[in-house]
Amino acid sequence: MTAAAKDRLASQFAALASKAGAIIMDIYGSDSRATAKADGSPVTAADRAAERLITAGLAQILPDMTIIAEESFKGLPGPAPERFVLVDPLDGTREFISRNGEFTVNIALVEAGKPVVGCVYAPALDDLYLAGDNAYGTRLRPGADPPPLTAMQKLKTKPYPADGLRAMASRSHLDPESESLLARLNVAAWKAAGSSLKFCLIARGDGDVYPRLAPTMEWDTGAGQAVLTAAGGCVIGRDGAPLSYGKPGFRNTGFVAWGGAPLA
Repeated sequence: MTAAAKDRLASQFAALASKAGAIIMDIYGSDSRATAKADGSPVTAADRAAERLITAGLAQILPDMTIIAEESFKGLPGPAPERFVLVDPLDGTREFISRNGEFTVNIALVEAGKPVVGCVYAPALDDLYLAGDNAYGTRLRPGADPPPLTAMQKLKTKPYPADGLRAMASRSHLDPESESLLARLNVAAWKAAGSSLKFCLIARGDGDVYPRLAPTMEWDTGAGQAVLTAAGGCVIGRDGAPLSYGKPGFRNTGFVAWGGAPLA
């Protein structure tokens, strides 16, 4: 995929995410009640409405592309295709319910097992992060047209501080194994944050490491990994290789996101 094609698709993802963000914020302001899905995780009207808008838009942008979206995913008849799109219409539903603003819209294109284009949008915070040929960030109000990429800030991770790492941790899902890893690293400070924002905070230089060694789904991580990788970081799976996509059930068994080369 050419650099120009990546940037064009990233901008199209951003436009969809902004529209989805406007729907989410309308519901956020009026009714954030949740029901439980079969696996016990919460879902709201905002999850479902945003997903309908995004998948309809993707069908126009990328006709005939396989779309793996959280709320409508029922499995595939065979292995994952070479190219597909991952959609998490509202990552951080628990943050949405608790009304702390740390929830995101995630859209990512996967090619050959790697997320190569991505969009992470936090509509309550007006923060947009994109991965095209580079990583970009800007402020964007829900429903507004995204500015051209040339008007956005290019994102770049920062070298690890000499006095200790700045660790990111899940606000709602900090598991014991991740806590144990953080305890073994030279961590000088840590910050809790919700949803895929943790990848983006590292991408813009505000953190160094984010472990999540409990299971997640690929739609939780694809867009954030695309942004962080484009900014100079990496996301490593339990096998020590870059976290791959198209796995059975689209399930991750654990990962560590780094702002540079992995230290452990």
